[in-house]
Amino acid sequence: MLQVELAASVRDQFGKGAMHRLRNDGKTPAVLYGPGSEPLALQLETARFYQELVYIQRRNAIVTLTLDNGETHHVLIKDVQTDPVRDSLLHADFYKIDIDKPRQFAVRVTFTGDSRGVDMGGRLIVEQRHVVLEGVPIDIPDTCELDITDLDIGDKLLMSALELPDNVTMVSDRDLVCVKVDVAARELEEEVEPDEEAPEDEAVEDTEASAEEE
Repeated sequence: MLQVELAASVRDQFGKGAMHRLRNDGKTPAVLYGPGSEPLALQLETARFYQELVYIQRRNAIVTLTLDNGETHHVLIKDVQTDPVRDSLLHADFYKIDIDKPRQFAVRVTFTGDSRGVDMGGRLIVEQRHVVLEGVPIDIPDTCELDITDLDIGDKLLMSALELPDNVTMVSDRDLVCVKVDVAARELEEEVEPDEEAPEDEAVEDTEASAEEE
């Protein structure tokens, strides 16, 4: 799993006006919370925080958060609020975790190689793009790779084909299809013969019969 470091300061300013001034000064308000502790208001340098967000976008990451009061916490970024018009950061939520305690994470599945079936005209169908894993955060992989080189038309790979690190278990159903190669849609259309059209006199008779029933 990715690991990044951030510095933050304990915040003593509250209210809309204070938050507006804080953002104008290049800082993002945040809050730190977790089991057994009271929420703590924080502020971060927006430019540095934005850089880290771009780096870890859509990926699992442990953030080592160092505060100006001397405390250090391992956290997950639980939520980031943005202004859709200005494309600016408004607020962030950090959730404190115990990095020695197993947790569940949704990990992205990536595919490597070029499928033989696709080269022959088949269509690659991805059924599962994420797998849920459980383990201590530092052991959870950034992504799970699956080699699809040997997939022919009609072949499939189950979730059980994913190779996991030691001490990490799969929570997702191992029997689910992860990826498969199917016949291309155009070939399917060629195999299906069009239905024969009913004679016009039969269609008229059916309409008249329906009218009499009504």
